[in-house]
Amino acid sequence: MTVVISPVSNLKAVIFDLMGTCCDWHSSIVPALQSSPPTPLLPSSSLPNLATDWRAVFFQEIHLRFEAGLPAEDIDATHRRVLNRLLEEELMRRFGGRTLARCFAWVDEVAREVFRVRVVLVNGTTRLQLDIAKSSGLPFHALFSSQLLGLTKPDPEIYRKLMEVMKVEPDECLMVAAHAYDLRAAKKVGKWHAQGLYSTNTEDLDENMAGIRAEVDMFLDGTKGDEHCGIAELANRLDLEL
Repeated sequence: MTVVISPVSNLKAVIFDLMGTCCDWHSSIVPALQSSPPTPLLPSSSLPNLATDWRAVFFQEIHLRFEAGLPAEDIDATHRRVLNRLLEEELMRRFGGRTLARCFAWVDEVAREVFRVRVVLVNGTTRLQLDIAKSSGLPFHALFSSQLLGLTKPDPEIYRKLMEVMKVEPDECLMVAAHAYDLRAAKKVGKWHAQGLYSTNTEDLDENMAGIRAEVDMFLDGTKGDEHCGIAELANRLDLEL
């Protein structure tokens, strides 16, 4: 699907989700699990599924809290609580949450050619986002965490707050996320300039990808790591078509 976004001069900010969208969290976490102290409760063959389950239940938790009208919880606490439900207490204490701060970018030099203002809007702590940005080498201009803004996605107010802080309007922004709920929530705050979603092997497992393709302005598929996949393809489209 080729999308031409216009006018060029109106696009001022490219707003990214981070883990899953810009970073291969699964390939980062599984080796860390493998390096954890061995336990009969956690055979090596189960680690990839454990990582996927941890991520999926994490999203269930933050959505349930939002729908119940509960205050935002520290994301580190959510990750720890979710892991508690998947593992025995002793393994959780040994593993902790250290490796979430070390993530690999999907593509080397990813997003370096995505021009204009590049910012991150994520559920998480500012410290975690700083660590991920540093370890992945992604060149963002600013990191806006749920901790910093005092709100949690998918609350529409977090998108309004971001635009207020950046002094931009919805039609001056391009939202990029590997989560359909993220894009749907952003749409509630106004007419965005454009929205892009690219799929991964481990995000939005319960979504109908064909339906999502019809919802978004750009569907950037694939995680093979070449210039025709994910954010690398986004950079190509912005460079060639804007």
